[in-house]
Amino acid sequence: MAHALKIKSTGRRANLGYREEGMMVDSKVVDLINRVCDGHFLTEDEIICLLGAKAHSPEAGFIMGASDALNRKASDNLAEIHAQIGVNLSPCPRNCTFCAFAAKNNIFKESSELSPESVIELALAAESQGANAIFFMTTGHYSFGRFLEISRGVRERLKPDTVMIANIGDFGQQEAERLKAVGYRGIYHAVRMGEGVDTSINPETRLATVRAAQEAGLLVGTCVEPIGPEHTLEEIAEKIVIGRSMKPCYSGATRRISIPGSEMERYGMISEYRMAFIVAVVRLAMGRNLIGNCTHEPNVLGATAGANLFWAEVGTNPRDTEQDTSKGRGLNVNDCVQMFREADYGIVRGPSMIYNESNTL
Repeated sequence: MAHALKIKSTGRRANLGYREEGMMVDSKVVDLINRVCDGHFLTEDEIICLLGAKAHSPEAGFIMGASDALNRKASDNLAEIHAQIGVNLSPCPRNCTFCAFAAKNNIFKESSELSPESVIELALAAESQGANAIFFMTTGHYSFGRFLEISRGVRERLKPDTVMIANIGDFGQQEAERLKAVGYRGIYHAVRMGEGVDTSINPETRLATVRAAQEAGLLVGTCVEPIGPEHTLEEIAEKIVIGRSMKPCYSGATRRISIPGSEMERYGMISEYRMAFIVAVVRLAMGRNLIGNCTHEPNVLGATAGANLFWAEVGTNPRDTEQDTSKGRGLNVNDCVQMFREADYGIVRGPSMIYNESNTL
């Protein structure tokens, strides 16, 4: 694999076949990508160097192209679609500033939740549509006992090999073991941008949850999120390295969606192009072998820059002001499949290969 992607540098800059100086790629960028192809992990400073490439420059295009090639090589050019079911809705006291559920954002004033029967119905639908894994998401303060109760009912109705993933608040070792026992393969968890400042959660609490999950035998997927225009290269690189230290089964990048009336709204949003570029840098930072790299929300540009994991969403969504995101921002499984096909990806059939014990850093 190292030789398949190696690029030779001629002189100070790598020539792409154009005579104009502006159509050459800085040899430092080439050297860093070759280090990844040789099996090395980039340092935080090296990640910052890649993140600092000028938008729409030959360097940025080269980074995105290299990430695309690397990810297709690692994944055998196969993509996955994971379904996510938002189980409940509530003004959440965790008050993550970027979240539609935050009590202080005043988007949702009443609490509600899907019935167990509805959760089962949505899970069976996702399974029949070909989702490679099914995520069950709750607000940060949702009852853990209630979550387990619903999960047992779902597990009994799904096929034995259907992959279940928990996307819930922080928990300890005992809770992690109970998640494993009820049939979960893994969790989604992240130390998010601005954690402890834009949220009321200590970053160490997030990392403790990751350790508890892994000690119980649960796999961990993560992401650099939610990224806004105000975030510095150093802050993004820091979160990339933290995510890598978790030894995840996938990483990736997600942009922040503006919540009307929230404190973060004044910053606006990054473009899909910028998000795709960051997705590419994250993929390179994770080394050459990891087969999963995500972007959200689904888009073809991200799939051509190193992302091979999308989510189809129903129920509640922390980035949506609609109570049922299938009527708002949420896409379905087929929508995601079509986007990956437009990006020339094949689709994994059956259980997730990303949430697999052999696929971790």
